[in-house]
Amino acid sequence: MESEKKKYDERLTRYVTANYNEKPDRVPLRIFAEEFSAKYCGYTNYEVAVNHELQFDINREFAVKTGVDAIQTNSVVNWFGMQKALSWEGITFPGFGIPVDSVNQWAEPSSEEGAFLKASEYDEIIDDPTAFLVNKWMSRFTRNIQQAGELVTFEHNMTFINGIMAYNYFFNTWGAKHIELVDAGIVPAVASVLKAPLDILGDKLRGYINLCFDLNERRDKVIEACEALMPHLRNLVLGGADPDGNIPSIIWMHRGCVPFISKVDFDEIYWPTLKPIIEELWANGSQIILYAEGNWDHHLEAFAELPEKSIIFHSDKTDIIKAHRILGEKFCISGGIPNMLLTNGSPDDVRTACKKVIDEVAQDGGYIMDTGALLMNDAKIENVEAMIDFTREYGVYSQGSSTGANLDEIKPARQKIQVPEFNNKKQKRGQGVCVPWEQKRLELPQIVEKEELAKNTWELVDSLGYGFLWVNLTW
Repeated sequence: MESEKKKYDERLTRYVTANYNEKPDRVPLRIFAEEFSAKYCGYTNYEVAVNHELQFDINREFAVKTGVDAIQTNSVVNWFGMQKALSWEGITFPGFGIPVDSVNQWAEPSSEEGAFLKASEYDEIIDDPTAFLVNKWMSRFTRNIQQAGELVTFEHNMTFINGIMAYNYFFNTWGAKHIELVDAGIVPAVASVLKAPLDILGDKLRGYINLCFDLNERRDKVIEACEALMPHLRNLVLGGADPDGNIPSIIWMHRGCVPFISKVDFDEIYWPTLKPIIEELWANGSQIILYAEGNWDHHLEAFAELPEKSIIFHSDKTDIIKAHRILGEKFCISGGIPNMLLTNGSPDDVRTACKKVIDEVAQDGGYIMDTGALLMNDAKIENVEAMIDFTREYGVYSQGSSTGANLDEIKPARQKIQVPEFNNKKQKRGQGVCVPWEQKRLELPQIVEKEELAKNTWELVDSLGYGFLWVNLTW
């Protein structure tokens, strides 16, 4: 146990040092293994989808056996038991009508008729996002949850009961497995999760095709809806951030780049409704990984506007040399090893690619080795092992920071920055609230002993329901 604690401290120092754009003892290895962990440990994706403990155990086993420094706590966020208890319609799991080694398949609306948010309902979500999610979104996104006024059956009620119980069961397991990962000497790669407001509109509310029409036909409503989502998404990422500022949060960046949206759309909508959240997270002591799926070459100058050391920019198909040139003086860079190379190349090809990235991006520190995108089970085991082994041998710095360095000395002192006020529109209920205390108080006797205690308890319970709702929207 003592050796695992020593390994953890060394790996955490290495990870934090690189994240803050400094030079550790060697290039850290952080891999978002996803379905590859199942393949590596001898399981099918079906087995992992239905057995939620495997999602955690295989990631820990993969990390321990290969010696990577940091990994996400579980390999696949979506558990069959939880999602189907809630009767989510949008997800198909491997082994259920598709091969056992397929990956989870998400479907989104492709027509106005199937949209979870109708074009005529923008004002409703702008006015009260939480109420819209409860009253309309959940009934459309699931099979067994009904809208107000519709017939409710035994199965409908059990959907809520089973769904919430499964949700609690899953996240209680998550907490325990997080501790097991640390005890095994592995650093959890990320803390809380964020998605951009415009990505939420495209992924979970309108669908990408409908959103493309909206950007032209009702652009003002798209902007207002993104602004209405901002305080709630900010609340989620701040609430789960690492209080010590060691483990970064992460934003999964989907279709906010050219050519999915125009550069004008990015400059006028995507970035103005995301940047303030990142700035506030930094002002509160936490970094965030910009996990930039796809090619973000057109937007690197915008990211350079952020406070120094506030982000780790992850390169998928972005030109990592260009990213380093524009961002490298201020921020850590990660990734850049193509997934297609790990699937179709040879170990020698992988070693050549790793050497090129280390030579051209990592020489002054501030780089973390990782694959370009989430590592799926089409990658060859020998190629992934070649990437890991080569980095551990070749990526050593001759004058890097000691693994016993003081983390507080590595992290910069926070400078007060002016975080813009982005919740300009008064919503019917604020962030973190479903049923406000003032409304619940009307149900109670006129005299309540030490009312502040009761109020605090209610607001705690109410925030749990709020979290259940918004977490499911952002997954």
